[in-house]
Amino acid sequence: MRILPAIDIIDGKCVRLTKGDYSTKKIYNENPLEVAKQFEDSGITYLHLVDLDGAKAKHIVNYKVLENIATKTNLKIDFGGGLKSSDDLITAFNSGAKQITGGSIAVHDTEIFESWVAKYGSQKIILGADCKNENIAISGWLEESSLKVVPFIKEYQKKGIQYVICTDIAKDGMLEGPSFDLYKKIISECSNGNSTDQSIKLIASGGISSIDELPKLKALGCEAVIIGKAIYENRISLKELERFV
Repeated sequence: MRILPAIDIIDGKCVRLTKGDYSTKKIYNENPLEVAKQFEDSGITYLHLVDLDGAKAKHIVNYKVLENIATKTNLKIDFGGGLKSSDDLITAFNSGAKQITGGSIAVHDTEIFESWVAKYGSQKIILGADCKNENIAISGWLEESSLKVVPFIKEYQKKGIQYVICTDIAKDGMLEGPSFDLYKKIISECSNGNSTDQSIKLIASGGISSIDELPKLKALGCEAVIIGKAIYENRISLKELERFV
């Protein structure tokens, strides 16, 4: 199971929110590159980078932060937040993203999102399936849609999606443990029972609070896990992650 530490960006700084609420912003470091280098020095090879300004503005904003980390580390970066047009996508890839995550765009403009999957392939495009009460949330989690998470994922499975990030927003930043039952349900219902569908690679996100939860997520079949606040609040040390990796 891959480990993806998270760096969320507002005003070029490394921050964390609670349940996606921008008013709960807490700045952990003014220099995201410094944080990224700490991850790399601990043997981490992947990074989940989120442009929170972009998610709110509905277009990419912090691509210079992406470019800075991509050019000064060897981390494989998946990037999300505000990718609403093909120009945004090109900017993200040109700035060094190895993968991009599309959430709101996959709800609001399925045609564009499907064209990205067709053009760049399922290895480069991740479906963002963040939810609250199993309803897909969009626009930096500021809006809740009527789409249910499992049918939403299954529909995109048919169109070639493999990588899926799912955050249970109620858990995000709470340090109360991840949504094991939700992930179990998704993996079970979206398994490759139908030969025409791709098996999904589920990336768990939200609520991670201790190193002991990682083997449980691995046992469920999660392909990767995103860890944010637990690292910044020293609930999980980089040394522990280094041993797990």
